Amino acid sequence: MNFKEELSKYAKIINTELEKQISQESCPEEILNRSMEYSLISTGKRLRPILMIATYQLFNDNFQKCFPFAIAMEMVHNFSLIHDDLPGIDNDDFRHGKPTNHKQFNEATAILAGDGLLNRAYMVISENIMNGKEDVELKIKALTEFSFAIDRMIAGEYVDTEFEGKEISSQYLEYMHQNKTGALIKASVRIGAILAKASEDDINCLTTYAEKIGLAFQIKDDILSEIGDVKKLGKPVGNDRERGKVTFVTKYGLQEAQRMLEKIIYEAIELLRIYGEKATFLKELAIYIKDREK
Repeated sequence: MNFKEELSKYAKIINTELEKQISQESCPEEILNRSMEYSLISTGKRLRPILMIATYQLFNDNFQKCFPFAIAMEMVHNFSLIHDDLPGIDNDDFRHGKPTNHKQFNEATAILAGDGLLNRAYMVISENIMNGKEDVELKIKALTEFSFAIDRMIAGEYVDTEFEGKEISSQYLEYMHQNKTGALIKASVRIGAILAKASEDDINCLTTYAEKIGLAFQIKDDILSEIGDVKKLGKPVGNDRERGKVTFVTKYGLQEAQRMLEKIIYEAIELLRIYGEKATFLKELAIYIKDREK
């Protein structure tokens, strides 16, 4: 199976699990449920749950055990996207080629849909811990990682909004994106390793890998925001520059940002050499982040 086929396989598994989490019952909050479904059952990359499952599989084949955390992570990611698009933050009209949640429904519903996805993520994890008698301590450790990542993501989002239109240092730029974009990516890898009972040395190595691909993901996003194809991206190009946001492209220039991206991905792949062929998918995933067009 080649990389694209395997990526598609993982995405289908995750989509199937996500669909189980959407309430279809007739109730007063039915529109809210549809709003949550609108963002969750989307054409997203499912990168974070795929990273979690792929990391888990480095050490253990029974990846179904990390499904609750993988599904919860995708819920939190979509919560963050709904809120990121709101008028008070990025004020975006389109995502994945369709109207953003607050444009499709309304601002109040979108805010509550994001809140609902965040809460349901914790419900999925807590129910898994309550209903299972195995590895409870590991799951609580993974839950701690999960919660800390959300805290860091929110901190990064704050720094992004606070410094919009202002000049910021390279240190602050990296800090912002290590948290806003990188926190959930890093947690996905760490949780996969923790649940698979990886050693501390392995967790530390994979954490560094995750930090690098998380930063690379944001650099690539900044490049695409500058020179990407609108039709492939499903959202306008150049919005960050128009809002006066400092990005890796505006800070360092396009050529240097591309050089940084290549270097970081090379370093991430080198970290996986110790795992041999078992890490082939994770290596290919790093290259996918570098070469993606959306």
